[in-house]
Amino acid sequence: MLHVLNHPLITHKLTQMRKVSTGTKDFRNNLEEVAGLMAYEISRDLPLIPTTIETPMGPCDTFELAKDVVLVPILRAGLGMVDGILSLIPTAKVGHIGLYRDEETFEPHEYYAKFPSNLTDSTVMVLDPMLATGGSASAAIEMLKRRGVKNVKLVCLVGVPEGVSRIEKDHPEVDIYLAALDEKLNEIGYIVPGLGDAGDRIFGTK
Repeated sequence: MLHVLNHPLITHKLTQMRKVSTGTKDFRNNLEEVAGLMAYEISRDLPLIPTTIETPMGPCDTFELAKDVVLVPILRAGLGMVDGILSLIPTAKVGHIGLYRDEETFEPHEYYAKFPSNLTDSTVMVLDPMLATGGSASAAIEMLKRRGVKNVKLVCLVGVPEGVSRIEKDHPEVDIYLAALDEKLNEIGYIVPGLGDAGDRIFGTK
């Protein structure tokens, strides 16, 4: 269920983000733009229901979204993707999952979770720029499943085979969307060639 979105604008903007010379402002802006472009592609299969509306010229048989969309960024780096997707789907609700990774075991630990009330019947997009070991994303998806969510899409910018395999093993029904599939993880769990620590580059904390 892996989808790598090979779009020229996505690739170009991701290239700018990868550059070590790219500053916080440009990194953040490009991230928002890439997230919005990815959302356009991801939303192609959102379910529709028929409806009849009144236009200035009379009735019109048409369609509208069948389900609400909920964005669930994994704190803190996932926050950088929210505004780009909201610019395309402004009616989406936003929940939050706070996880931190143990630097020795790479295992995720929860410290925060808050979701809108329409979570279970919505299309839920879990947002995290990096799919590295897959531990945090898998834990976030499991948290959502425990709350009754059935339709989850994992949206990341850059991933590696190790992370993809983890999600496919733990959650085979979840679609994974990437802007790029990179080579590997290094010895400290970072994506190579990657783009560095996305959270630090978004918020200028390093």
